[in-house]
Amino acid sequence: MKGAAVVTLLMVLAVVKLGEAINCGQVDATLVPCVPYLTQGGDPTGPCCDGVKRVIAMTPTQQDRQDACECVKTAAARYTNLKPDAATNLPSRCGVTTNIPISATTNCKSIP
Repeated sequence: MKGAAVVTLLMVLAVVKLGEAINCGQVDATLVPCVPYLTQGGDPTGPCCDGVKRVIAMTPTQQDRQDACECVKTAAARYTNLKPDAATNLPSRCGVTTNIPISATTNCKSIP
C-alpha cells in the first residue's frame, strides 16, 4: 500500500503545466525512480526512463534546463554513493539525449 501511495504522489507531482517554472519538487519526484540505478548500478527501470523523458519534456527552454540542472545538482549532492558512470550514462541507457547532466559538480549556467 505504501508503494502505491508513493507512486501516486510522484505522478501527481510530476505533472507540469505549460508556462510554469520548473521547481525542484517536480524534478526530484520525476527522477526518484532512478535512485536505485544511480546508486547501485544495473539497468534503469521503465519508470526511471519515463521520468528522464518527462524531465526532458518539462525543459523546453534554456532557463528551464538550467533550473532543472540546479535541482538535479542539489539532489545528486545528497547521495554520497551516486555512481558517476551510472549518472553519466542514464540518458543514453534510456534511449534519449539531454543537456542536463546528473552531477553534483555541474556548472548549470553553461547548459545551452
